Amino acid sequence: MSAPSLKPRCVWPADDALMIAYHDEEWGVPLYDDQKIFEFLVLETFQAGLSWRTVLHKRENFRKAFRGFDLQRVARMDARAKARLMADAGIIRNRQKIDATVNNAKRFREVQKEFGTFSNYMWSWVKGKTIRHKIKKPSDYKATIDEAVAWSIDLKRRGFSFLGPTVIYAHMQAVGMVDDHQINCFRSH
Repeated sequence: MSAPSLKPRCVWPADDALMIAYHDEEWGVPLYDDQKIFEFLVLETFQAGLSWRTVLHKRENFRKAFRGFDLQRVARMDARAKARLMADAGIIRNRQKIDATVNNAKRFREVQKEFGTFSNYMWSWVKGKTIRHKIKKPSDYKATIDEAVAWSIDLKRRGFSFLGPTVIYAHMQAVGMVDDHQINCFRSH
């Protein structure tokens, strides 16, 4: 994990070391690995209505609870496994989000079968290229963009849940489909 530094960066990590490390090393880096993509979809599902900081600080607990985000194992979670998750104080205990995660793992596998990888499907929504925004100040950030709206509609059509336009836009930022680093940030391109 990188330590806070004097590098110019986006304002949102503030002085939180874990948020700074996430910003500096992960956020906005193009991602093509299906297991990591699934991890981010799970974390963003649990972020809905909450802060990313809350989720990020529970990330290791989520990793343990969801078996390393192993897609096959999550897709097979039954009522007993879900009850175990509801009793796990280390994660966000929300029945709907737990149910959505298990459902989404099954749908994720269906997309993999259709497109070869989920990554192929995901990146098709931006024609394989990162969308770059000119973010000058925090008020320039948007809640969503047209591509996130269209993709979330398709996800819903495919049976995914808890992945509306705002959650999908956060995912697109996280996995580098969108570069929303502020223009004065050392990570901005």
